[in-house]
Amino acid sequence: MVTCREDCADNPYTQTSQNPPYPFTKMRDGADMEPSVTDTLNRVALVLVVEDEPEIAEILEGYLRRDGFRTERAANGRQALSLLRAAQPDLVLLDIQLPELDGLEVLRRIRSNGNTPVILVTARTEDLDKLLGLELGADDYVTKPFSPREVVARVKAVLRRTVLPEVSRPIMRVGPLEIDSEKVVARLGPGRLELTPTEFRLLETLARTPGKAFSRAELLEAALPDSDALERVVDVHLKNLRKKLDAAGVGEMLETVRGVGYRLWAE
Repeated sequence: MVTCREDCADNPYTQTSQNPPYPFTKMRDGADMEPSVTDTLNRVALVLVVEDEPEIAEILEGYLRRDGFRTERAANGRQALSLLRAAQPDLVLLDIQLPELDGLEVLRRIRSNGNTPVILVTARTEDLDKLLGLELGADDYVTKPFSPREVVARVKAVLRRTVLPEVSRPIMRVGPLEIDSEKVVARLGPGRLELTPTEFRLLETLARTPGKAFSRAELLEAALPDSDALERVVDVHLKNLRKKLDAAGVGEMLETVRGVGYRLWAE
C-alpha cells in the first residue's frame, strides 16, 4: 500500500524517469539565472532513496527529479551501503524498515564512516524510534503517511543548511575551538571534530555568542528551521555533541542551563 498523501495520478514519475542533465535553475524578477538549492558545488545534488516498496520509491524519485535532483535507489540496507560508497550522494533518504539491514543499522554505519546528511522515513509513530534515529545522527525525519512535496521540502532544507555554501563569514574562535562555517569544519588544535551537520549547526549557533544561554526553541530554529521536530530533539543532538567534546577534552565548555537550554563558554 502506498503511504503518501498525494493523488497518484499527479505523480511526476509517470512523466519522466530520467535524472536531470544539468543543475536546476530559476529566474527571479530582474535577476540573472542562478543555481537553486539542488545545485551543490556546481553540480546537481544527488539523493540516495533507500526504500523497499517500489511504488513509494518511484513517487519519491519522481518528485525529487521534477525539482532538479539526481537520484539513485536502493531497495535494502546492504545495497544502500554499497551505493553510498559508489555514488557518494549529497543526502540519503532512508526508510527505517528495510530487509537485510534495517535503516537504523544503516544509519549507524553511515555515521561510523562519515557525515552525509540523512533524513529518516518511518512508518513508526513512537517518539522513541524517532529519538533513537536522531541520537544515531539523523538530521531530520518524516513519518508515513507523508506528502512527497513535504519530503522534497525537507530535502531542500537539510541541503540548504548542510551542503550549500553560505555568505562568507570569518572563522570563529571560542577558547580552543575553531569553527569554519564555509568549510563546515570544527577544529580543536590540529585535530578535527567529526560532527554531523546538525551538531555543527548547533555548535556554530552557540559559538556566535559565547556565554549566552540559548533556549531549546532558539537552537531548534537555528539548526532545524524547517523541521516539525520537538524541542527535546535538541537535547539528543547536544548529548551527542557533548560526548564528542568530552572525548576531545573540552566537554566542560558546553553547559546545560537548567530551565532554559544551553550555552557555550569560551574557557
